Amino acid sequence: MPSPNDRPPGRPTTRVLTLLELLQSGGVRTVAELADRLGVDERTVRRYVGHLLDLDVPVESVRGRYGGYRLAPGYRVPPLMLSDDEALAVLLGLVAGQRAGLMTAAGTAGETAAAKIRRVLPERLGRRLDALLASLAFTAPPVETAAPQNTVLLAIADAVRHHRPVSIRYTAADGRSGERTLHPYGLVAHSGRWYVTGADPAIGENRTFRLDRIAGARTLPGVFEPPAGFDPAEHLLTGLATAPYRHEVTVRVQATAEQVRARLPAGIAIVREGPSGSGAGWSRVDLRAERLDWLPAVMASLDRPFLIERPDELRGLVEAFASGLADSARRRPPPA
Repeated sequence: MPSPNDRPPGRPTTRVLTLLELLQSGGVRTVAELADRLGVDERTVRRYVGHLLDLDVPVESVRGRYGGYRLAPGYRVPPLMLSDDEALAVLLGLVAGQRAGLMTAAGTAGETAAAKIRRVLPERLGRRLDALLASLAFTAPPVETAAPQNTVLLAIADAVRHHRPVSIRYTAADGRSGERTLHPYGLVAHSGRWYVTGADPAIGENRTFRLDRIAGARTLPGVFEPPAGFDPAEHLLTGLATAPYRHEVTVRVQATAEQVRARLPAGIAIVREGPSGSGAGWSRVDLRAERLDWLPAVMASLDRPFLIERPDELRGLVEAFASGLADSARRRPPPA
């Protein structure tokens, strides 16, 4: 249920435009829901719908238990007018989204949209934008994206916002596919992939699904109440850090959790501060990995004392890494 602060300003024109935005998000909206979102009575909603019809916006009335209003299929938003600052913000957002792997399955749409905006910019602003993009560097390389379908992303986002159950057609990693019902709590973008976390009422547990493996999403009747304080991002990262892998690693580091997380962020390891039996000020690190050869360099980069609890194989790798560093430090350049 949206708070009063989510409601549009009191001017009728603003509310009519907000009504259009609500209808453009897809699906059938009941009169009661629209009245609540707009902060008006149902009679006023019908009057606003009449205003849209006067503007040739094809709003359809749907009868029945779950009836209400919707936009006619195929209706497209009219062209937008952007100021210079708005156009620059959109272009930078498109560039950043492409570099961060946040594009959807219609990835070329971002490129064509950027090209269209770039063509209509004033020459002066275009030159300044070219200079900005030429001088802009990203600290991380572009990631390989696993892009979801636009329709899936928008349908699930709408269900998250309005606490509605959805039916999804999902293909698991092993190739098995089927239809599932989900109570979606939130969307998370992580390392070039989109995820949705929520409750699977069929098994009574919280689940996480990759959006690029969802072939279709359909909003179901009814609403649900998400649990208070649930953090979709934390749930996802904890799940990734505790997923089954070949090696289970436990290390204690004489450092704060914040210092350890700078090298082993959430999604890779679970870090907890607490006494370790070797004095105060130690943190416990638990992680799972398919390979261990990358860990000695990470542990050395912490520049803090540490204890390896498991596996013993990691001890040998750390000793070999330290020996190699010592050998390199003792080498002298040949005489000139």
